[in-house]
Amino acid sequence: MSKPFKRILFTGAAGGLGRRLREHLHAFADIVRLSDLNDFGPAGEGEEVVLGDLGKREDVFRICEGVDAVVHFGGVSTEEEWAPIMNANIHGMVNLYEAVHTLGIKRVVFASSNHTVGMYKTTDLVDASMATRPDGYYGVSKVFGESLSRYYWDRFGVETVCIRIGYCFPEPSNHRQAVLWLALDDLVEMLRRALITPAVGHTIAFCTSDNPGQWWDNREARHLGYEAKESSRGFTHLYEGRVDHSNNEDITLKFQGGGFLNNGPKYPKA
Repeated sequence: MSKPFKRILFTGAAGGLGRRLREHLHAFADIVRLSDLNDFGPAGEGEEVVLGDLGKREDVFRICEGVDAVVHFGGVSTEEEWAPIMNANIHGMVNLYEAVHTLGIKRVVFASSNHTVGMYKTTDLVDASMATRPDGYYGVSKVFGESLSRYYWDRFGVETVCIRIGYCFPEPSNHRQAVLWLALDDLVEMLRRALITPAVGHTIAFCTSDNPGQWWDNREARHLGYEAKESSRGFTHLYEGRVDHSNNEDITLKFQGGGFLNNGPKYPKA
């Protein structure tokens, strides 16, 4: 059976989520080009490894040369001081879209984050048409990425699906994680829909499994046809009754960003 693409680029391949996704990407392309800043081992069958720094324009152009689509998971993935976030998540995004536009690549899937809207309350229902409300430097950088990709769609016709990823770990251990929990198989399905759906334009899609108590409305991404198969319902015993959610003074319970609200901003050490 033929695959949708001959060669796709997957950045962030050495990250925690990148390592879990790696083997699943082979269904989308004959060759998966894996990239990250640091060495993470040799290429397997149907793979290429091309290392590079997202903050360096020449590296990014080299990484992108000859690919048909980009799945961009590279960059700083946690709250951090501004300098590394600026290099990887701001300069890196500009370099990526310069390369994508210059080289004629027409489809990007961008790993955005739930932290673009982390300052909404847990009593809010949020959709992609609503204003972003990031909860830290990391969230701000993801908002920038969404805006930059919108510009490249409006100006140059580069299609992007920005996936606001929930909590993609094997199992949730508290209420917030259960609401935002994302099974790996469901993320893979979202990536599939983001890559193969025709005419996505610029789409922002929330991505969780079929969990109770959803905070997000995915109406703006309905055209992708994404349907989650997994649910956090089976993990309730791991966290139920451990936290008093009536404590309205605890910002990690009040706002969707959870513990990230206690992580920043981070400043360079004196």
